[in-house]
Amino acid sequence: MHDPNCLFCKIVAGEIPCRKAHEDGDVLAFHDIRPLAPVHVLVIPKKHIATMYDTGERHAAMLGRMTALAPVLMRQLGVTDGFRIVVNTGRDGMQEVQHVHMHVMGGPRPWAKG
Repeated sequence: MHDPNCLFCKIVAGEIPCRKAHEDGDVLAFHDIRPLAPVHVLVIPKKHIATMYDTGERHAAMLGRMTALAPVLMRQLGVTDGFRIVVNTGRDGMQEVQHVHMHVMGGPRPWAKG
């Protein structure tokens, strides 16, 4: 599933460039263009899913893959003393792009900016 109006779907399709940190058949991880920490990557499913409200049991493996990828990426990117995972959902949850995504932030005090 692909939404032609979705920013992240356009990134997955290669229509918008990104600085990739990881890519496999199910997920893409790339560096955030407005980082809130020294290391800030977004991990997204390649298939369009608008919000966490739209996920279910059938997405469990993909969501698990996204979560399991976080410590691997942080180690590869030199983060060794902790990181933060944030998933914003819906308007009240401050989700800006309507495509499920996980912020993985690490480095010295990543929570200091927000």
